[in-house]
Amino acid sequence: MSELNENKSNVAGPSQGVGAKSIGDVILDVKNISLRFGGVKALTDISFDVREHEIRAIIGPNGAGKSSMLNCINGVYAPQEGCISFQGKTFSHMNSRQVAEMGIARTFQNLALFKGMSVIDNIMTGRNLRIKSNLFMQALRIGPAEKEEFKHREFVEQIIDFLEIQAFRKTPVGQLPYGLQKRVDLGRALAMEPKVLLLDEPMAGMNLEEKQDMCRFVLDINDEFGTTVVLIEHDMGVVMDISDRVVVLDYGKKIGDGTPDEVRNNEEVISAYLGTGH
Repeated sequence: MSELNENKSNVAGPSQGVGAKSIGDVILDVKNISLRFGGVKALTDISFDVREHEIRAIIGPNGAGKSSMLNCINGVYAPQEGCISFQGKTFSHMNSRQVAEMGIARTFQNLALFKGMSVIDNIMTGRNLRIKSNLFMQALRIGPAEKEEFKHREFVEQIIDFLEIQAFRKTPVGQLPYGLQKRVDLGRALAMEPKVLLLDEPMAGMNLEEKQDMCRFVLDINDEFGTTVVLIEHDMGVVMDISDRVVVLDYGKKIGDGTPDEVRNNEEVISAYLGTGH
């Protein structure tokens, strides 16, 4: 995996990690984001930051605005107020392609995979931004296109090995169990070699064993690859176990921010989750 070891942000095999985890400087800074749909306020004046190599969780009851927040970060929604800084560059809005090119990848709560395509071809779609050959050369496999495709497929095979889905590499995704489809979605995001990985409920609908596997993959991606992770997850046990810091949203407003222990003991957070504050 020599190519993958050139930069610690690249995907590497489990035996070739970047060493002990260390939290770095702010890589993503969300400042005073407000988002409205007509007269409905989805987010109101939300600010928080994400530091390099940390796992930053966003939690809150249903309808709190968590997915809307991710959609603002990865360019799906354009907030009416506020801005987002990534690696020191500030944007009032970025489109999804710009976000991907800068190094932010996303998985989705509702899977958006190509169900009739194989596992390897689905994950290959995550390499599109890195393919330099034009469509004509790719279709005819002429010039450097064939060599380039081989290199990208080799990279994808390493992701497949890491996610332990080698046995399903040529299986149409639609034939896989839900938990394995979630791994494929994660693999497609990893294929982009992201600096920041946005995970929208990666363990939703999973049984206990599948959740444990996904937790292990998330921790390995963060610890060994050095990838920064922003995580939305409803399973509070998972959030408190694997997160470095947690931001809490409720009805589109931030009501808590801190370490898992600080958030766990925050009275406003307890009230929101138990319903006693409304």
